[in-house]
Amino acid sequence: RQATYIHLDISSIRQHGRKRKKTMIIDFHTHIFPEKIASHTIKALEERSQFRAAAGGTLKDLRISMKKQHIDYSVVLPVATKPSQFDSINSYAASINHTDGILSFGGIHPENDNISNRLAYIKSLGLKGIKLHPDYQNTYIDDERYIEIIKECIRLNLCCVIHAGYDIGLPIPIHCPPDRAYLMLQQVLKHCDKDSKIVLAHVGGNLQWHLVEKLLVGKNVYFDLAFCRNMIEKEQLMRIIRNHGSDRILYATDFPWDSQKETVDYIKALPLSEEELDNILYKNALRLLDMH
Repeated sequence: RQATYIHLDISSIRQHGRKRKKTMIIDFHTHIFPEKIASHTIKALEERSQFRAAAGGTLKDLRISMKKQHIDYSVVLPVATKPSQFDSINSYAASINHTDGILSFGGIHPENDNISNRLAYIKSLGLKGIKLHPDYQNTYIDDERYIEIIKECIRLNLCCVIHAGYDIGLPIPIHCPPDRAYLMLQQVLKHCDKDSKIVLAHVGGNLQWHLVEKLLVGKNVYFDLAFCRNMIEKEQLMRIIRNHGSDRILYATDFPWDSQKETVDYIKALPLSEEELDNILYKNALRLLDMH
């Protein structure tokens, strides 16, 4: 008779001593690099940011981490730092998509031409969204080229994850601060009466959360929790979650820059209701990925 393994830990014990049922977990923000460049890329990024990665940056490293922490799906977010990378990035994304819990998004650069056709191509590959990184793409988020890309994502029902706020590897200038993110949202959502599927990473704006609370909380946008657990005060994080709504917050790690295990433990330790925790760990992601 086949044995069944059930993983339990102290963080799964919720209020009033009840054991919490095992739930799905979806990490909405991870990065990997092809095997031949992963080690060199991680080392270069560590030197630039003066921050040590929590894990290796290969597909194998991510799968090992997912297995250890019982992560059901990880969303991989490639960044096109040059327009010429469009074909290679999206070819690789398609090759790993839907393999062993990996859900890869595509990549596009604001200097690419034929934006509509390129995004349609990304969708035709079965990729559910794209990643934009305004700092690495040296473009402000309210630039008209990004506005075109994001509007087209909305039209095509593609998710758009955007690095927001301070980047420890490229600190100045910040290309997606909350005030510019606010201006972008005003333009792309002007005639949008549906869920935007726009995600501002790092709780809406890394290290700029006072402006996130002032300008972005309550808007038609999602925030992910990538790389935030050692950066934001828990009281402020809980205030943002409650005021923005747990139905627009996504569990995310920024793997390999933070640990999937430690981030899950951190989120489970927050004073969240079971419904709020389920929303954050998987329900919101399922909705954005059209998997519900």
